[in-house]
Amino acid sequence: MAFTARDVPPSLLIMRLAEKLKKEFPQIEMPDWAKFVKTGVHRERPPLQPDWWWIRAASILYQVYMRGPVGVGTLRLLYGGRKDRGTRPEEKRPAAAKIIRVILQQLEQAGLVQRTPEGRVITPKGQSLLDKLAVEIARELGLTPP
Repeated sequence: MAFTARDVPPSLLIMRLAEKLKKEFPQIEMPDWAKFVKTGVHRERPPLQPDWWWIRAASILYQVYMRGPVGVGTLRLLYGGRKDRGTRPEEKRPAAAKIIRVILQQLEQAGLVQRTPEGRVITPKGQSLLDKLAVEIARELGLTPP
């Protein structure tokens, strides 16, 4: 029995996947406007990490793998957060849709995600990429097969 992306810690998998997306997939690139935008109305500032776009793309690919089929609306709720409203109670707000939509379109161009009437699902190429990384991480951590 082999390891899948479900068997390894997501944080390690997402960081490794982000590096791979940045190096091997030229379709996934940060647009010029992305340096200046917040990831949602619940944030006060844009992300500080220089490679945040690839980390978000890796995270979205992981979520499509785990939850698919999913749409932009579902991912907006997933990446949203609490809006600080001063003395009023906090409220949950969805994340910015454009960032998620553009990343999904780039993942489609790379052949890792495909569009269906129900939502976006992972392609065999995308699933293979995640599972191969999971096997590498499992070997490094010395995990035993499930």
